[in-house]
Amino acid sequence: MKPILKIEGNIARSVNPYGCQQEVLNQINYVKSKGKYKGPKKVLILGGSSSYGLATRITTAFGSDADTINVSYERGPKNLDNLGSAGWYNNIFFREFAEQAGLIAKNFIGDAYSMDMKKQVIDYIKQEFGGKIDLLVYSLAAPKRMGPDGKQSWRSVLKPIGTPVTGENIDLENEKLFKQKVTPASSSEIQDTIKVMGGEDWEIWVDTLKAAGVLSEGFKTVLYSYIGPELTYPIYHKGTLGRAKAQAESSAQRITDKLKDIDGTGIICVSTVVTTKASVVIPILPKYMIALYKVMMDEATHEIPIMHKDRVYREMIYGNKPIFDDKGRLRADGYELRASTQHKVEKLFHEIDKDNFNSSLTGFDIFRKEFLNTFGFEVDHLQDDEFELGDLINLKP
Repeated sequence: MKPILKIEGNIARSVNPYGCQQEVLNQINYVKSKGKYKGPKKVLILGGSSSYGLATRITTAFGSDADTINVSYERGPKNLDNLGSAGWYNNIFFREFAEQAGLIAKNFIGDAYSMDMKKQVIDYIKQEFGGKIDLLVYSLAAPKRMGPDGKQSWRSVLKPIGTPVTGENIDLENEKLFKQKVTPASSSEIQDTIKVMGGEDWEIWVDTLKAAGVLSEGFKTVLYSYIGPELTYPIYHKGTLGRAKAQAESSAQRITDKLKDIDGTGIICVSTVVTTKASVVIPILPKYMIALYKVMMDEATHEIPIMHKDRVYREMIYGNKPIFDDKGRLRADGYELRASTQHKVEKLFHEIDKDNFNSSLTGFDIFRKEFLNTFGFEVDHLQDDEFELGDLINLKP
């Protein structure tokens, strides 16, 4: 059988399993081409099955020879119409490649917010992972969070605060640009989004791991954030997600204070925008992305997740080129927010319309390809993507 691409709006409803395998290998080969660096050795990643989380796992494993644990909520194959999620295959094929390289790669499939999962991970660290970790990466992008008691739940929303936002967005299924109006969030929606996407669960993880005695001296923990340019402030930085990320910044300071006795640090890493299953459904952001990608490709600064995170860990967190702002945030978004770059992006953004958005004037082709790569389609160097359902069902994370 050959996988068939199915897109609804900006959501992929299918996956190419062996395309995912090749995409993981491509990222591994990118890191290998950069050589080794002196980084972490025992890493726990929450949300390590795709995008920034997967890229972090790959750079620490193949750049720094780290053993890794990943917690992610993914689905395996059931039938020909439901082959599971891309992250399911990313987990499996990463583990296989890592084990071939003599590294430990443990996958936990389940709810990273739950206390039961925290206990499972701690037990594994103590019994089979050497007893300590030196890096925790928080890369969860979830629509819903269950409370520790398993009874209460909260849902996140992507909305502006205060006033509606009107702009243009991209429909990938039908390849069209359309006008979109997003109504402002209610106060309860704002608070719920902070609960899901803020720093509360990050703090709980750190507190729980520390209490269990599994954090090494000099331990670091990193949460990924995004600010972006003023052009996107209404929908992101000054919207519900931005409010949640601001709450995470106060979590980082509290975490650092709690880790002083082991010389530990909590870091907010402000990242660049990349094409992910999450970013393509953020209202209005895709139009900005196709303008940005065109400019950054012309400037040779465009990064996909593996390029970005390899630079972050190799040069900034474990290198000698960290850039911190006056709020103590690690600023890895310098290429994107360079004034000269943003000047060109803003000009192009206002030139994009329904007739030219998918032309060579923009970075639409890059945006679309990166989106498809996320699900294993149109992957470079893929030789054969034929599959047998039974073989896929037999794959275990």
